[in-house]
Amino acid sequence: MVCVRIFLLLFLAALVSSCSQMPIQDSNWQLVAEGFDFPEGPAWDNHGALYVSNCFGGRISRIKDGQVKTFLKASDDTFSKTNGLFILENGDILACDFGKGAILQISPEGKVTVVVDGYQAVPFNRPNDIIAAANGDIYFTDPKSNNKDKTDGRLFYYNGKSGKLQLVADGLAFPNGLGISPLDGKLYVAESAKGCIVRFSITAGGTVRDKETFVQLPGGDPDGIDFDVKGNLYTPHFGTGVMYVISPVGRIIQTIPTPGKQPSNIEFGGSDMKTLYLTEDVTNCIYKIQVNYPGCRFSR
Repeated sequence: MVCVRIFLLLFLAALVSSCSQMPIQDSNWQLVAEGFDFPEGPAWDNHGALYVSNCFGGRISRIKDGQVKTFLKASDDTFSKTNGLFILENGDILACDFGKGAILQISPEGKVTVVVDGYQAVPFNRPNDIIAAANGDIYFTDPKSNNKDKTDGRLFYYNGKSGKLQLVADGLAFPNGLGISPLDGKLYVAESAKGCIVRFSITAGGTVRDKETFVQLPGGDPDGIDFDVKGNLYTPHFGTGVMYVISPVGRIIQTIPTPGKQPSNIEFGGSDMKTLYLTEDVTNCIYKIQVNYPGCRFSR
């Protein structure tokens, strides 16, 4: 009997320890804000504000202290339709303008500068998501057809110092969210139309090579990507109403239901980077959930 009790105690201790190591313990999403128009591209500015694109609403919203305000409206002098956003250390916002087919840089005061507006004198197809690496290099996805048999999506690299733009990968099936792992330094890209996430090695010159499938996900489309400091990858699954948490070895370790069937993108924020924000496009709302491990600043 004593041995049985000891075994049960050890089992329970192991179970508690295992649960405590899960990236997310409480899967109840909290509503942050509502009334958006296909929200996407959430970006945290490290000063308590979250910026969100309204893909079909012609504006970028700013959420701070529970209040939602319009940061910038679309016009001929600003932008057309933005999706992915990324905030640089100086507070400037990089934005994918899929309406104009361009990459923009927006100051905290709302001044808009075109970083690059096409490849080989042709506007980009529909820039989707963007990241800036720790050294300032920019990567962004440029999908076209949302069809697994039409692999006309592209991945670009822009060197901020030289101003040189390079097409580093093509033949992709609707490349979407992207991020750099804090563990292996590789570039991960959601190839949404094929329901998978692929990864590339990054060369010293910023180009990529050695494409391989990291994980295949069942049904739906993996959309945005973010990493925590442990190297776990988080991705909302557009169309299935779940968010997956995937270990550094490509194993699904958690499946978290989302408030609607079309979760689109995520962003870590908060003073400790342990708040995960979610954009959802059926409810047109922003939600948040608490996580155990901080997010990586340069993963999205």
